[in-house]
Amino acid sequence: MRACVPLIVAALCSLAWAGNLESCASRCNEKFNRDAACQCDRRCHRHGDCCEDYEHLCSVEEDPKEPEPFLELEEEMLEAPPGHLYSAPSSCQARCHEAFDRHQPCHCDARCPEFGNCCQDFEGLCGHHEGFSYSSDAITKEELQSISEKIYRADVNKAQKQDIILNSQNRISPSEARDQVDRCPEPLFTYVNEKLFSKPTYAAFINLLNNYERATGRGEHLGAQQLAEQDAFLGAVMGTAVLKELDGFLRQQNRYSSEQEFVNDLKNMWFGLYSRGNEEKDSSGFEHVFSGEIKKGKVTGFHNWIRFYMQEKEGLVDYYSHIYDGPWDSYPDVLAMQFNWDGYYKEVGSAFIGSSPEFEFALYSLCFIARPGKLCQLSLGGYPLAIQTYPWDKSTYGNGKKYIATAYVVSSTQ
Repeated sequence: MRACVPLIVAALCSLAWAGNLESCASRCNEKFNRDAACQCDRRCHRHGDCCEDYEHLCSVEEDPKEPEPFLELEEEMLEAPPGHLYSAPSSCQARCHEAFDRHQPCHCDARCPEFGNCCQDFEGLCGHHEGFSYSSDAITKEELQSISEKIYRADVNKAQKQDIILNSQNRISPSEARDQVDRCPEPLFTYVNEKLFSKPTYAAFINLLNNYERATGRGEHLGAQQLAEQDAFLGAVMGTAVLKELDGFLRQQNRYSSEQEFVNDLKNMWFGLYSRGNEEKDSSGFEHVFSGEIKKGKVTGFHNWIRFYMQEKEGLVDYYSHIYDGPWDSYPDVLAMQFNWDGYYKEVGSAFIGSSPEFEFALYSLCFIARPGKLCQLSLGGYPLAIQTYPWDKSTYGNGKKYIATAYVVSSTQ
């Protein structure tokens, strides 16, 4: 009989522990716990998984002013060695007003804000010097939030609630994302109304996705048809209310003098080829961000829901889990997820869900033009959102302008 006592005690302890995981007692503001029956973290109300006593026990302890943490940067940026693409460029120390020199990795002349190729300390060191009419932050945070809300309202081609049924399943903590464990047995997309894909901008976007070699180090060789598809996509998106809002805003900010100048710049920054691997021109901003690439055995880029859905439908993408689900109750929404792409893992892959191609293209372009290499704080439907962009620093086009290296949603922020 005595031998049973430890087992009984252990069972009672186990029941008490399990019961504690159904309450917020002593658990207020703890991190997400996937073993718990319900949650007590700051975002549980957003995900609908709070314990029943959450409001009673925890709401008074919340600090609503505390911003949510940003999602982790892409693996390529975390692992970049000193002197690599994403390291801090040279300084403007003693270089303000110097003449443009295409051999310099960054610039300190009066026009560098216009071309998005200033050194990171340009504003602090040169912004108040005589002869500089505006700084790299000439577009204010308030202006960015205003234009992003206008773009959000103009996205008439976005998916409606009934167009997509999403099965996000298990949410994990950021620290668990490195485990490479598939915690979601079902696909992410239960249903997508593919009539969306017949809309002109969707169709033009999808035509571009099969134009690339996903492995870096293999040169991209685009023929006349592929180049024509780029022009067709640009023509389609420029005809939308979304890009008309962005074009009007940027011209009002004196960034472009005409629509054609804007279109030409979009084509260069997004579709211009450069080398991520060896000497071959093997990459572009569009390929990286929207189609996805494989570098050093990992998925890089791949931040588009349409691409994800189509690859998942073909059995090439296996959805593993997610670490962030945005606050929007309609589309577009934001999801940061883990997945396997035909044998290669993506640890943190953030993407808009249900947005039109022109919406993503416009927001990423806006942030790259207004805040290249910086956090770009926007507002969508009254909720804050941040986008991170990085320029490609190893090669340039037209007066030292830089190509897009990457662009992606990092989190909501305040």
